[in-house]
Amino acid sequence: MKKLLFLFLFCTAFCFAQMPNIAKVWLNDSKPYVGTIGKEGEVLKLKINISEQDKKNDQEYFVSGYSLVDKVYAKFEGKMKITKYKNSAKRSTVYGEYELVEENKGKHSGEFKGTFLYTFTWNREKDQIENPVINLKGDWMSYDKTMNFKTRLKNQ
Repeated sequence: MKKLLFLFLFCTAFCFAQMPNIAKVWLNDSKPYVGTIGKEGEVLKLKINISEQDKKNDQEYFVSGYSLVDKVYAKFEGKMKITKYKNSAKRSTVYGEYELVEENKGKHSGEFKGTFLYTFTWNREKDQIENPVINLKGDWMSYDKTMNFKTRLKNQ
């Protein structure tokens, strides 16, 4: 009977376990993600100003901010979706996908789509994340489908 009760409690806790809210991670300490876009490696900056965990799906985060390439500034909204999590003693890794939709302002507006990799170490003594590294790798496609560029971004 005790084993059955323990199994029931374990299953209940597992079923109702929720992903911790890591919305602050995407804000990147108010710093932009910096990287490149296109074959010539033009500088791309992406700044996330708002990040909120989805109340219905705790694996998704709604984000908004702006992108900057050369002197072209565009607001965007989108989501970051966690697809896999690996925890290890030395380094933990969160895998996922992102989709960011820019405000339609003409030919140089479009959508970012791709994958992200978030790695970090957990300091048990301080009970905090250390050495966070976030890489975003994907594509940007203009709304009129005439431009499609590879993108790579990294937190600073």
